Amino acid sequence: MTPPAGPAQVNHGATYREVLAEPRFRLLFSTRAVAITADALRITTFSVLVFSSTGSTLLSAVAFGIGFIPQLFGSLLLGSLADRLPPRALIAGGYALTCAAALLLALVRMPVAASLGAVALVSLVTPVFHGASSRLVAQSLEGDAYVLGRSLNNIAGAGAQLFGLALGGAAVAALGPRRALAVSAALYLGCALAVRLRLPRLHPGEFGGTPGSAGVDGGAVRASLQGAGLLLRGRTVRRLMLAQWLPVAFVAGAEGLIVAYAGERHFAPGWYAVLMGCLPVGMLVGDLLVGRLLRPRARERLVVPLVALAGLPLIGFAAEPGVGVSSCLLLLSGLGYAYGLGLQRPFLDALPQDGQGQAFGLLGSGSMTLQGLGPVCLGAVAAGMGTGGAIALAGGAVALTAGWVLTWHPLTSPAPVPNCSTGSESGTEQHACSYPAR
Repeated sequence: MTPPAGPAQVNHGATYREVLAEPRFRLLFSTRAVAITADALRITTFSVLVFSSTGSTLLSAVAFGIGFIPQLFGSLLLGSLADRLPPRALIAGGYALTCAAALLLALVRMPVAASLGAVALVSLVTPVFHGASSRLVAQSLEGDAYVLGRSLNNIAGAGAQLFGLALGGAAVAALGPRRALAVSAALYLGCALAVRLRLPRLHPGEFGGTPGSAGVDGGAVRASLQGAGLLLRGRTVRRLMLAQWLPVAFVAGAEGLIVAYAGERHFAPGWYAVLMGCLPVGMLVGDLLVGRLLRPRARERLVVPLVALAGLPLIGFAAEPGVGVSSCLLLLSGLGYAYGLGLQRPFLDALPQDGQGQAFGLLGSGSMTLQGLGPVCLGAVAAGMGTGGAIALAGGAVALTAGWVLTWHPLTSPAPVPNCSTGSESGTEQHACSYPAR
């Protein structure tokens, strides 16, 4: 478990300039922003390619989301590799693999089922190299600098996603879907080369791995399942994960109904795009304000109010407001997304030192999976009660999550030190830690 900081360090406010001055973080931050741009370009372009080939709206939607849901299974089966393999090889290899998949889609005319299968296979290993990258960030930044690093990643991620969507539309219009996929492959290749050439090669002791533990075999799968079980059985880690998963999943479900809501309300063409843009704009502003202006303890005290802010405005959709009010409600909801910054330090403090990579991979893959399922579930609800009512229901669920978080002990309490016993299995050192409930 990460050693808890002293009171002065816990409430020391870092700056974005200090965070960006760390070379290792700067490299991971910049390549991640480029990769997210490539992801958005590839996802939308692949969806267009499938629709143009089949004319099926359903298959186009499946193509859009096929890279999300398998990630949770990949994290459960392979997540331990994020702590057992050298991070440079994992991160560069992950970008190279996504590059190869994009090139395959661009150059080879495969059946739709085969194309979907290729994307799903790549998504299975995505949590491994994402977990390794997140672990390396946690090791490179200390105290409040780590929280601001996550804030910068959130801001850049939202901006890169918007840019990637716009670039995808322009690239498809100018080049066609297959050549646009080749553009995304070139971006992935640039990320892979940057990491391979500029990230130092770390020895096992520097990234937490153990010699001889890097086999991709049944042992790795068994270790991954055991590690995920240990993380999820710990009350503190489990509820900190749920607190980061649930509000985002509910709001993503509401976001997935915006196009249908705009259609039901007969808004002018194009207004649905404005409404969809309000949430990420609110996220950008919220992360910037909360991350830059508030001190660490203030962020942690504001977790519950910010979770409530993410949900309560959505309840206003029960009245089926017009374009102007709807835009304001979505913008306010986006501001509440900054609640996650107040959970970053408690979450990091609660993790075992030799399982951070798997924990970060599980956190990200679980979030992606629930964000993929949220729109499906709320879409089914909307069929019976209308889109406005379904969006309001999602907002109420977020507000209930805020009430659940309110029942916790203070987030700023010192992190407990686990009681760990060390054993050996098949020649590999194993650690079993019990975490006191917080």
